[in-house]
Amino acid sequence: MTVSTSAVLHSEWIKIKSLRGSVGSLVAVFVATVAITVLVFASVGRAEADNADAEPLFDAFYAFNFGQVAAISFGATAVSSEYVNGALRVSLAAVPRRGLFYGAKTAVLGAAALLVGLVTSFTTFLGGQAFLGEHAIGLGHPGAVRACVGGGAYLALMALFAAGLAAVLRSGVAVLSVLIPFTLIVPFVIGDMAGGAAQFLPDRAGQQILHEAPDGMLGPWPGLGVTALWAAASLGAGWWAVRRRDA
Repeated sequence: MTVSTSAVLHSEWIKIKSLRGSVGSLVAVFVATVAITVLVFASVGRAEADNADAEPLFDAFYAFNFGQVAAISFGATAVSSEYVNGALRVSLAAVPRRGLFYGAKTAVLGAAALLVGLVTSFTTFLGGQAFLGEHAIGLGHPGAVRACVGGGAYLALMALFAAGLAAVLRSGVAVLSVLIPFTLIVPFVIGDMAGGAAQFLPDRAGQQILHEAPDGMLGPWPGLGVTALWAAASLGAGWWAVRRRDA
């Protein structure tokens, strides 16, 4: 029996929206990012905007530091759920072509993350600026639209990065234990180091898209491209694991 691509895509969408962990993580991308933005900008936004060292565009996306954790959780949960209670065997019995199964899952996951990421990015930017009064910048500010679009893509890429790693490790907990330090601890350890290998980490590289005028070797789009390469490598490793390992 031949299974159509559209049917597999639809089934993967049903899986994602049926899992509380996946839906909760996806909703948290938006809720956590916007809520933290409102909280921070409503309380100290004007004072920080008046700081001589402030970078208005990049500062507008401060809450992405937390939203990306939810995006990683979404990618990890959506894939690792296949390795609970033999779910993968059932999925492969329905869709024997492993390439179609894996491609459909990552495509649906990536599309959902991109849509939520774009909504989150634009809402975060515009919502934060509403509290800044005379210090506010708009979408006409240099690099603002690029940052909003790129920010949404960045969140989606981090979700895909986690998804590929989940296919390799077969555990959402293991993925989070690896990637959370990548996004929360490593940046604090290396601080504001300019140059070197640190700027090629997936989060550091991708967040260049949020800067009006990035420092270092990577520009906005090349930086996002580096994150895309990380995601592609992770998805490639995940595909190898799905194709070569027993269910």
